[in-house]
Amino acid sequence: MSDPVRTADSADRSLGQLVATATAEMSALMHDEIALAKAELRQDAKRVGIGGGAIGIAGVFALFSLPVLSFAAAYGIHNLGLGLAWSFLIVGGAFLLLAGLLALLAVRKFKKVKPPEKTIASAKETAAVLQSVKPHPRQVGDKAAVVARSST
Repeated sequence: MSDPVRTADSADRSLGQLVATATAEMSALMHDEIALAKAELRQDAKRVGIGGGAIGIAGVFALFSLPVLSFAAAYGIHNLGLGLAWSFLIVGGAFLLLAGLLALLAVRKFKKVKPPEKTIASAKETAAVLQSVKPHPRQVGDKAAVVARSST
């Protein structure tokens, strides 16, 4: 947030100039707040992307394991021995183990996602400052009052 320049002639500025300055400062403040929010959300979006990719890959491996395990069960019932069926079970079990590891990775990535704390804190600080601002009281001997009296 930038500080307005306080000079000797700042009291001579018109109401329109003061409103324009205040509007420009508020606009700059809002742009800074939005930039901060974008930066924080970009980090969380990467985490969500990695976690979502891991979940997707885990789902693919789980789907691959279903036909393998089905074949293994069918051959196991048919053979009732240590033949071809056991090899299908080992492959299916490996797919499920890999899917479980990827799901665990995804859960860890999703737990690291948090709200944009810096943006929230900055916005609360800005709101507190704006609520404490009071209008500057006009003095009786103000130049505007002198000009108004002299023109009548």
